Amino acid sequence: MVQVAVLGYGTVGSGVVEVLEKNKDKITSRAGNELNVKYILDLRDFPGDPYEDKVVHDVNVILDDPEVSVVCETMGGVEPAYTFSKRALMAGKSVCTSNKELVAAHGPELLKLAKENKCNYFFEASVGGGIPIIRPMNSSLTAEKIESIHGILNGTTNYILTKMDKEGADFEDVLKEAQEKGYAERNPEADVEGHDACRKIAILSSLMTGKYVKYEDIYTEGITKITSVDFKYAKALNKSIKLLAMSKDEDDGYVAMVAPCMISQEHPLFCVSDVFNAVFVRGNMLGDSMYYGRGAGKLATASAVVADVVDAARHLGTTVTCLWDEEVLKLKDYQNSSKKFFVRVKEEGADKAAALFGYIEKIQVVDGEFGFVTEVMTEKEFADKVEQLPEMITRIRVEF
Repeated sequence: MVQVAVLGYGTVGSGVVEVLEKNKDKITSRAGNELNVKYILDLRDFPGDPYEDKVVHDVNVILDDPEVSVVCETMGGVEPAYTFSKRALMAGKSVCTSNKELVAAHGPELLKLAKENKCNYFFEASVGGGIPIIRPMNSSLTAEKIESIHGILNGTTNYILTKMDKEGADFEDVLKEAQEKGYAERNPEADVEGHDACRKIAILSSLMTGKYVKYEDIYTEGITKITSVDFKYAKALNKSIKLLAMSKDEDDGYVAMVAPCMISQEHPLFCVSDVFNAVFVRGNMLGDSMYYGRGAGKLATASAVVADVVDAARHLGTTVTCLWDEEVLKLKDYQNSSKKFFVRVKEEGADKAAALFGYIEKIQVVDGEFGFVTEVMTEKEFADKVEQLPEMITRIRVEF
């Protein structure tokens, strides 16, 4: 019997226990051993809960118990999750986590600790909730040179943008509705400013390159400036607007970014709506592949954590290879990457825009302004031009 401890009995932690108990027979047959939840760590008591007798308040009870082989870290945040995970790995206990903040900040260090102590650090649930993407990146796609990753990696922002697209609603109104439905936190900054997606693409970029891509080095822009008028222009162009997390292998280096982008109807991510997430991967031999599903939620995320628990139970005393070392990868300056841009300009800036950008095909959906799509240029070239165009209202990157 493999004894398991769960750190944090919130939404995901309680989901992990539920999945382990409800699917016990299937999980046992797939793990090759019976899995049993021995401890649940939380500051709170849970009177009346079917597992209240397993709740402990002192992490040392878990860390000092030699019977515990696998620890599920579902606390969130960096501390004390980092300290607890580190101590568990040093004690030879495998750790399975859904904590993208911790993985993005300390992933290579914790993977190294796992290897040194003949156990595993698994983090399938840290990106895309229940969507299998970490394991494919780490095993199924290892014969590939990954050329690019494009992802819709945050359900909250995708829900908001979908509602704005379909209903012509304004950002603030949809955000309020998302909060009422529980799709957005009371403080939604991590989601709507792109920080959540940034940490996830940092993890995927690290697996893509085998080096340590620090999330602090990734240019990140949220969706708070996107308006219903922007969607009117997008519709006129047969496009939609998505918050994309992107990582590309360009000729002179890797570039990573999180930003709202207009994408065409032909783009594989165009139809990813509401709270769903998707990851679109391009390899040099396989070509295109996409991974789609629920990117968050209690049972979807818990299912991914439990899949890691099964993997850990199958590999007791051995370490599964994960190509992600501690060497920091210096990303290419995003300002040197090239793309097209959609630009909205006040009508009085028409002549100046034409002088700066050459021939422009004007699109007009509201009075007093127009929009157009630029030719391909670098971010820096674009920034230099619009500095001379005070009549610009806004710009959105165009991804094809």
